[in-house]
Amino acid sequence: MSLIPATILTGFLGSGKTTLLKRILTEAHGQKIAVIENEFGEENIDSDILVSDTQEQIIQMSNGCVCCTIREDLRTTLQDLAEKKRKGELNFDRVVIETTGLADPGPVAQTFFMDDEVAESYLLDAILTLVDAKHAPEQLNERQEARRQVGFADQIFISKSDLVSADALDALSHRLQHMNPRAPRHIAHFGEMDIKNVLDLHGFNLNATLDIDPDFLSAGEYAHGHAHHDHDHDHDHDHDHGHAHGPDCDHPSHAQEAQHGHHHHIDDDVKSFVFRSERPFDPGKLEDFLGAIVNIYGPRMLRYKGVLYMQGSERKVIFQGVHQLMGSDLGPTWGANEVKSSKLVFIGIDLPKDILLQGMEQSLV
Repeated sequence: MSLIPATILTGFLGSGKTTLLKRILTEAHGQKIAVIENEFGEENIDSDILVSDTQEQIIQMSNGCVCCTIREDLRTTLQDLAEKKRKGELNFDRVVIETTGLADPGPVAQTFFMDDEVAESYLLDAILTLVDAKHAPEQLNERQEARRQVGFADQIFISKSDLVSADALDALSHRLQHMNPRAPRHIAHFGEMDIKNVLDLHGFNLNATLDIDPDFLSAGEYAHGHAHHDHDHDHDHDHDHGHAHGPDCDHPSHAQEAQHGHHHHIDDDVKSFVFRSERPFDPGKLEDFLGAIVNIYGPRMLRYKGVLYMQGSERKVIFQGVHQLMGSDLGPTWGANEVKSSKLVFIGIDLPKDILLQGMEQSLV
């Protein structure tokens, strides 16, 4: 039986996860989707579409989808669903897991790598993060969980964009891009959301195309004339981010703050940076260095991913990790005219950029 693709849906309360799920559960997209609600949040679907007084945890929807609320742990539920599918008791093509608004998606993602039974049945497709345009600036300032959710994302959907000004939206988009240059950002109009932006994104596939925002990697300026991509330019963004507390903000104090330049939170603790080199890595040195780093900083390392040029290998090495778990895979052969080079992106919380870059440098041949 082929692996069942799984998508993790995360985002703060009110960001529209339930709206998106209802759409997935009721639309005729021809796919049979099992939705797992990981805990009852403040806004769960069941009040609207599900029968609430049933003992049965798994409910078949009219369009063939299956919905399931978890009362025990995720592993058990995933194993249970896979077994029912194998026995032909349940028919579904894929799984979407909605995490609670305050959850860190890391441990949910790790379940797919650490648990052999789960890994044999499922393939983690992507982590989608919903961001509420109106409340995001404040949530990102005040809640690390919100920042972590952004750092983990393979795809970011910005909801409620009609409630903020164009400037505020632009500032938010830039801020998200800094935190996570890997994840494309979409304005989400759930009424007309294309299901292909949600499913089969292959965010966790170890593939040779490194999905980093192309603007982020171009050596030139950002589209709006911002500074280079080496992330030492948070000061350039202060004025931009000021708009995030602009006219749409309910707190005059924030707006005044923005005008007086007290941006005490805009230098987010979730940041990304890229390491590049055209010299090959020494495999032993690199493994030792990464092992040590992951040991110390693993809990703060959200996603890291790269294409590596290794000494002694004719093929690209594709590498990625979540927290303390990392894996690598041999990719395609380097092309005859291709410049062999390594490119890694790290996204994490207050990671010591200098130590990491220096250690990578010292792991080169």
